[in-house]
Amino acid sequence: MSVSVADVIAALDAAYPRELAESWDAVGLVCGDPAEPADRVLVCVDPVAATVDEAIETGARLIVAHHPLLLRGVHGVAADSAKGSLVHRMIREGIALFCAHTNADSANPGVSDALAAALGLTVLRPLAPHADDADTGIGRIGELPGPEPFARFVERVGAALPSTAPGVYGAGGPDRPIRTVAVSGGAGDSYLAAATEAGVDAYVTADLRHHPAGEHLEQRGPAPALVGVTHWASEWPWCGQAAEVIRSAGTVEVHVSTRCTDPWNVRANGSTK
Repeated sequence: MSVSVADVIAALDAAYPRELAESWDAVGLVCGDPAEPADRVLVCVDPVAATVDEAIETGARLIVAHHPLLLRGVHGVAADSAKGSLVHRMIREGIALFCAHTNADSANPGVSDALAAALGLTVLRPLAPHADDADTGIGRIGELPGPEPFARFVERVGAALPSTAPGVYGAGGPDRPIRTVAVSGGAGDSYLAAATEAGVDAYVTADLRHHPAGEHLEQRGPAPALVGVTHWASEWPWCGQAAEVIRSAGTVEVHVSTRCTDPWNVRANGSTK
């Protein structure tokens, strides 16, 4: 029997329960018929023109994306708008779109588990659990097999994640020993205090802003060293995890997109200070 869109959705809902999504989020099926076959699936971080192109090129019948396409209030999907044109293209090509966002962030395993695994961490617990003793929540705290200098740890992060123009940057003493690490896929500077309270040696996340990061490093008492990566790179490891979930739905060909959809694509020659 062929695998349907509904079959894939059932597997994804079991792995990433929608009740874990934040109240403001928009997860689930965006367009497409649940009864249609989904023998080929593309998994990506961003549902954008490049990944829709890739779905068409690979013959995918379903796109599973991490980021929602239509997050805020929508009053129309006219084809002369950026997002509306994508909806029209997918419908014309018979491609469904399903999004698993903050529910995939909080699930166990979820986005931050995939990031931790890519960095070689053994996960201990969530960074911001949903409740006391919960194994779900945002971010993860893990540990390396042994301590290593911060400069080497930043290199570890750079080697583990896909390359982007902004790259990977660190804030901390180069020789500081790093063993315990907090990670949060996506924008995570709202969890700087949680990382400090957890007493970890370093915190890896995306979209670190100047003032919150600077104030974090200037606070009294020990503060984790910071490693900044791009949003797309921090969440891309989840695509492989989601692909395995989809394969559990039955005989389905899953393609993990490697097209970089990070918006930053040009960089001047960098230097360290």
